[in-house]
Amino acid sequence: MKLRSERLPPAAAEAPAENCSGAALFAKAEELLLKKVADGDPRACFLKGQLYYEEGLYEEALTEFEKIKDTDFQAMYQLGVMHYDGLGTKEDPEKGVEYMKKILDSDSPKAKHLKFAAAYNLGRAHYEGCGVKQSTREAERLWLIAADHGNPKASVKAQATLGMFYSVAVLKDLKKAFFWHSEACGNGNLESQGALGVMYLYGQGIHQNTKAALECLREAAERGNIYAQGHLVEYYYKRKFYSTAAALAKRVTENDDIDMLAAVTDCLPTYIAKGVAMAAFYLARCFQLGLGVQQDQAAAKKYYSKACLLDPGVAADLELTANLGRI
Repeated sequence: MKLRSERLPPAAAEAPAENCSGAALFAKAEELLLKKVADGDPRACFLKGQLYYEEGLYEEALTEFEKIKDTDFQAMYQLGVMHYDGLGTKEDPEKGVEYMKKILDSDSPKAKHLKFAAAYNLGRAHYEGCGVKQSTREAERLWLIAADHGNPKASVKAQATLGMFYSVAVLKDLKKAFFWHSEACGNGNLESQGALGVMYLYGQGIHQNTKAALECLREAAERGNIYAQGHLVEYYYKRKFYSTAAALAKRVTENDDIDMLAAVTDCLPTYIAKGVAMAAFYLARCFQLGLGVQQDQAAAKKYYSKACLLDPGVAADLELTANLGRI
């Protein structure tokens, strides 16, 4: 379960709302913030760094945040993320962890709104053993802190992460996984909505409920959850709705830029790849056997190869099931 740091949401730079190019807007925002910095506005330096950060000018952002890290907890937080993920500087996870710990341990009211995001990121560090000693127990403890509704975005991220954590970790507990995915889904998390659909479909952590499963999977699929779309393809195929399965699978397999989809949907690339791999596998079966589409062995080979390339484990499992006559 590869995780990403929880980052601060974009901060408006108070640029004039004019119909002009992105470069022109950036220049106007930068000019305005430079003036505010010169006038002594205490927030302007952070906003200037955040402007650079959002534009991908990480080295410039790093310079601005370094200037105020001792007096601005948001700048300290951003530096923690940047050092941990290697943005604008070489990766230094130990330094990233150090900044996050300072925020989590601080008694300052100015750090309060950042504590939950810091706890999420520290949980990630402990889970991956990067910058700190690996400990799933400590990761669990920190994510439970982060999930406590103190910060809407970070808390929901922690809730979804706990859902996945209890599904795959040594501490596997599908009832807890279902609970946390339900919490995250209720707060709008797309990844957890797809996960809930799968859990309802197969009775994992909850009694099997096909109606609830399809409601979750279809809504998540409409919102762009590729993992949910892959499971819908499988559902339609197994119930012999071959034309529906093939039509959906064709759309799903057109998704080639996994990282872009991950950025747009805020879903983990691993699960996006699994969803596309599932769709590719069942589309290959449809072409191989002439189910819902005209038989085409070349197309079948193409989509089998795509499934194996994206997720060899999923492809192997599905192939085994097919050979046992259960598909």
